[in-house]
Amino acid sequence: MSLMQLGRYLGCHQRPERSFFLKGYQFPVCARCTGVLVSVLPAAICFFRCPLRLWQAMGLSGVMFVDWAIQRVGLCPSTNRRRFWTGCIGGFGFCQIHWMVYRWVLQNGKKAMGRLFEIK
Repeated sequence: MSLMQLGRYLGCHQRPERSFFLKGYQFPVCARCTGVLVSVLPAAICFFRCPLRLWQAMGLSGVMFVDWAIQRVGLCPSTNRRRFWTGCIGGFGFCQIHWMVYRWVLQNGKKAMGRLFEIK
């Protein structure tokens, strides 16, 4: 599988005008998705050291949505630099929310499985 196919598989639109290029080659994901991917590791590390609260993570995720909405309605054209940074911020929050969900499922899944399979 090529990197461009992987980018498509991840759900990125891969529009050239919204992507970075390195030595003439287009990144496999757009600037915003690049920011999201860059933020995954720092967000995971932060989650295990000092996790955000849900409202904080949702606020960070909202930054990406606000940038997209401003661009969508035509208030202000976005740049790849801004897409990248809002992707980093939003991706950080979104990744924290993912970890919160995984933790909740693990904690509550153990309890539910214990009740489900308890021997009577």
